[in-house]
Amino acid sequence: MLRTFDLVLIGVMTAAAAVTYTIKHRAELKLEEVHRLEAEIKLEKDTIDLLKADWALQSQPNRLERLVNVYNSELQLQPTDSTALAHARELPMLKSEVPPPDIAEAKAGAKPGSAAKAQPVPMPAPRQAEEQEPDEIETGALE
Repeated sequence: MLRTFDLVLIGVMTAAAAVTYTIKHRAELKLEEVHRLEAEIKLEKDTIDLLKADWALQSQPNRLERLVNVYNSELQLQPTDSTALAHARELPMLKSEVPPPDIAEAKAGAKPGSAAKAQPVPMPAPRQAEEQEPDEIETGALE
């Protein structure tokens, strides 16, 4: 009986060793994947930093002014009039301000073949007479 018990213990130890090796191998594979993902993230962050630096270089006012002067005959750019800017009150309503459709009422009152009530479409407010000086543009910023 001692020999049978020894064989069972050897089998249990072999199975435990196989399970331990499998778990260790999977952990190493996951660690390699984590290192690969960290390298990709670092590459993306470096690319973003490079693109931000390139954008800062490309959008320098001196450079843009030089380009406008060089290509002025082709582009024929004109300054934007202050009257071409929209005031905050002229913009349509925000989605959060639009009243939600009343689904329960539409289902209860709807008859087959009848069209459901259309929701009002938000329209911009009409432009009023200029009450402000031309240099004061309403931006909605806090004072």
